[in-house]
Amino acid sequence: MRKLVCAVLVAACSSSPKPSTEPAPPVVHNDVPATPATPTVPAPAANEKVMTVDTPWADTDGNTFVVAAGWKVSSHDTLTVVSAPEPTTQIALFDTSAATSEAARDAAWKAYRPDAKWPLLTTTKSPDRNGWSKGVGYEYQTSPNEKRVVQVGTSFANGRWLVLIAVLDQAVAEKRGGQFGIMFAHLYPKGYSNESFKGKTAAKLDAAHIDALKKFVSDAEAVTLVPGVSFGLIQDGKVVYAGGIGLRELGKKDTVDNKTLFMIASNTKQLTTLMLAKLVDAKKLKWEDTVTSVLPTFKLGTEEVTKQVQIKHLICACTGMPRQDLEWLFEWKGSTPESVMKSLGTMVPTSKFGELFQYSNLMAAAGGYTGGHVAYPKLELGAAYDKAMQTLVFDPLGMKSTTFDYAKALRANHAMPHGIDVDGQAARDLMEENYSIISARPAGAAWSNVDDILKYVTMELADGKLPNGTQYISSEALDEREKPNVALSADLTYGMGLMVHTKYDVRVVDHGGDMIGFHSDVMWIPEAKIGAVILTNGDLGPMIRSNFQRKLLEVLYDGKPEADENVATSAKNFFSSLVDARKLLTIPADPVESKKLAAHYHNDALGELLVTPTPGGKTLFDFGEFKTETASLKNPDGTITFTGITPGADIGELVAGMNGDKPTLTIRDGQHEYVFAAVK
Repeated sequence: MRKLVCAVLVAACSSSPKPSTEPAPPVVHNDVPATPATPTVPAPAANEKVMTVDTPWADTDGNTFVVAAGWKVSSHDTLTVVSAPEPTTQIALFDTSAATSEAARDAAWKAYRPDAKWPLLTTTKSPDRNGWSKGVGYEYQTSPNEKRVVQVGTSFANGRWLVLIAVLDQAVAEKRGGQFGIMFAHLYPKGYSNESFKGKTAAKLDAAHIDALKKFVSDAEAVTLVPGVSFGLIQDGKVVYAGGIGLRELGKKDTVDNKTLFMIASNTKQLTTLMLAKLVDAKKLKWEDTVTSVLPTFKLGTEEVTKQVQIKHLICACTGMPRQDLEWLFEWKGSTPESVMKSLGTMVPTSKFGELFQYSNLMAAAGGYTGGHVAYPKLELGAAYDKAMQTLVFDPLGMKSTTFDYAKALRANHAMPHGIDVDGQAARDLMEENYSIISARPAGAAWSNVDDILKYVTMELADGKLPNGTQYISSEALDEREKPNVALSADLTYGMGLMVHTKYDVRVVDHGGDMIGFHSDVMWIPEAKIGAVILTNGDLGPMIRSNFQRKLLEVLYDGKPEADENVATSAKNFFSSLVDARKLLTIPADPVESKKLAAHYHNDALGELLVTPTPGGKTLFDFGEFKTETASLKNPDGTITFTGITPGADIGELVAGMNGDKPTLTIRDGQHEYVFAAVK
């Protein structure tokens, strides 16, 4: 959850993923008193205003941002406070001429919440960006039961510091992540203008430009410890590069290349929506058809919402259905497409249609299974989807290696997943959890390689035509997937399995994909007739693939050199935070606390949990689908957290507690809480 808030703190917060363990030992500000057990937020000012639409705004120094619809804003001398519709979440902006970042930070706390006291966990630095310099981010330790994120970012411009303080309810942070992007993606100093590539002609991707991209990938691998990266480029309908750098698996000699299979995770979604677009083109369904009209068994948690859902809503991330991933990540053995569809019947939206970006893997899975049922109504849902994808997408595009068959992929030229262990070393990830998505495979279970994906991207850039000139799909059906349904940020929208970026006044279409140890991106620039794919086999892959798009734009349009420094800084911040995290953990888990655990726990949604001590003093958590060694840590409120430390088995925070005389373990995602109860 903490990683979600980095986008809020802009220049003062690194874009790197946070470690799964809790960061850094407590360091308390001398002038920030104790935090109450149930923190409150300051009372609204008399000048507070509620925005009915997204509204441009400026803080007291004239630094510009946007206040999102439904949010409130008020001013208190040099303090500007932006409050979510939920009263538990605020972001404060404070302007000061303090001498240092630390002095600015402390003055902001004093002005905003002099009664607050969270231990300071870790400090990170950011590159100079968007007119800001000297960026520093501060993350604070909260107890899991607070369900809260606290971060501060400081940035310098025009001789003054801007301090952002974010005190966020975790559920609100997840639900309103898109609004944070709308408000603060363009937080600029007074007088600053964003870089623009408008009117520029893209360069030809010659040997020198391709070498620059290769060097970027090679250098990024070195600082992130990602073992292997495959990538490819097309321009004007021709492949100008397809290859790889690094290893398929640590400890082995096989290298990645353009034929190496990786899990492409959520990049499966754009292929799924392509299958749906083919059905629309064939007039077998319409985007506006209600799902129940073509798949009567479809059901969400409320009948009213079920009746409203159209085909396009299943894959638009705009229906208000939240992430609810723990249920399929923890309890997937024996799961089927039918059971996935049944589980949707227990889920309810937490925002209105079209109001907020909320990403649901199971809704996307339902989109694929609905399309498969339309194409092959006599087949079981999974078999129908698989056949629809093969006949409507993979075969016509010549994607001969792309598959949902894990056994087939693992017999071929394939990469294996890797992560970072608790001591900051590259390590093989558990592969088991990557099987969890099979029953929801339209959302993310495809394996593919650079060669196959470039065939798909070539078709996208040719407005639906194949290399032989055949019109595979109409441009109208194809382009409908790119039309905005909901905003993720000020210049980023989500269509149907595709995102559209316009930050630099150049339209870039893309989607990312993330599973355990596999991270990828597929992108194209329609006006320049340029496309790219990047596939990685390490859990810091997001640092590479997210900045590859920026590097490509720099190469094409002679942009400011930022991408290389972005990756290097993100990696440095990640590893320094991980060092801090390690200091908080007890490994093996504290034997005194482990002995208080029950041997067997159960949760109706997440299944069984067995706690197993080992002769070496370790405590293992066995969830049936996977098992992990655990570490323990003591939270500021005195509670004890157990967390998984086996690479690839990031279970998050399990908080030990009691319900009467029965031990419990509580785990949460952004908007849901699950309690494992002891079984006697």
